[in-house]
Amino acid sequence: MAQTQPKTASLYRMVMPSHICPYGIKSRWLLKRHGYRVEDHWLQTREQTDAFKAKHGVKTTPQTFIDGQRIGGHDDLRRYLGLKVRSPNASSYVPVLATFAIAGLLTLAVNWLTVLPLLSSVTAERFIAIAMVLLAMLKLQDVGRFSTMFLNYDLLARRLPPYGLLYPFLELGAGLLMLTRLLDWLAIPVALFIGGVGALSVFKAVYIDKRELKCACVGGSSTVPLGFVSLTENLMMIAMAVWMLSGLGQ
Repeated sequence: MAQTQPKTASLYRMVMPSHICPYGIKSRWLLKRHGYRVEDHWLQTREQTDAFKAKHGVKTTPQTFIDGQRIGGHDDLRRYLGLKVRSPNASSYVPVLATFAIAGLLTLAVNWLTVLPLLSSVTAERFIAIAMVLLAMLKLQDVGRFSTMFLNYDLLARRLPPYGLLYPFLELGAGLLMLTRLLDWLAIPVALFIGGVGALSVFKAVYIDKRELKCACVGGSSTVPLGFVSLTENLMMIAMAVWMLSGLGQ
């Protein structure tokens, strides 16, 4: 019985002392996973890379060839193999869902360490406070970029642009104070204020003006659509502040 010859692919990728192309590594792994024997050609100098690009009329590496046909870069290879290629500008709720999931896990861990029931009213309090801290952390990665995106819809920031720079610090401070239950007299009004302004801003932009925008809730590079999830962030802050103000959280 004749043996089937393994499929062969030629891969050209940059492997230099100062740079190893990550997409080249990913392309090689994809090819091997799909049963290809990979002829791995390293472009080890800038001169070799430029000469290869000029020869084949391409602007980027890596480049994959199968059966003498140029398939293209990493994304082109994924399409050739029938795999999805996500658009960098496509909307996604993954960042904010991941943030809330981690906040939930951290809440359960804190409850476990403090010997409290895993599910109780305290769980909800801690979840909201931890979520606020995590969301503030994401905004603080690039405050300038966050504040620019924030200006697209926040009513106060559009009148007073420095508020966009201050917002992540207010959210972080309120979250930490709510988590530790220190200075309730400060945490409650701050959470009510930023949550209230935020909720009104999102509601107006999405449900009244019908604008399609990206939410700055998880940072300035976010692809999360402005909408229900964004409104939920602000409503959680308001709910937590009202809960504490009513004394039910004592």
